[in-house]
Amino acid sequence: MSENKAASRYAKSIIDLSIENNALESLKNDMVLVEQVIDQNPELEAILKNPIVPQDKKIGILEGLFAGKVDKITISFMKLMVNKGRSALLFGTSKEVIAQYNSIKGIVTADVTSAIPLTESSRAEIIAIVKKEIGANEVLIKEKINANLIGGFVLKVGDKQFDASISNGLNKLKKEFAQGVV
Repeated sequence: MSENKAASRYAKSIIDLSIENNALESLKNDMVLVEQVIDQNPELEAILKNPIVPQDKKIGILEGLFAGKVDKITISFMKLMVNKGRSALLFGTSKEVIAQYNSIKGIVTADVTSAIPLTESSRAEIIAIVKKEIGANEVLIKEKINANLIGGFVLKVGDKQFDASISNGLNKLKKEFAQGVV
């Protein structure tokens, strides 16, 4: 079984358990914290992935980092994963929990790459369009700046992309000239 598939299954099981215990929101917050801590500490990720490090040491590290900061369901789940020899999947599972939570709640992430920072009005317009087209309850915008776009923007939501950049328009025009279309 691939790591992504296994992480997805673990995420589904912990989400189901947290729904039964009315703790879905706290689980999501816990997993955001777990993802951030592991992402910001490559040493921690290396320890979790290292099969030579004893399980009790991994559990001790996780308890030291997260005890009192996360729900008891979350800490028990992390211990279970370590005891089953699946500690290498904690980072992927935390990402997958967040993704599945967003799917349950109708939250989508829109990646917007633009030549300059978005204004509040353009940000609100993008959110409105994405909500209408995708049917999302909430839209999270991740902004990136790329001066090479010259102007305009590139919007990605899931596997869909809309390129309204000036550089893209110029490239299309260049190809048309090269093919003698214009």
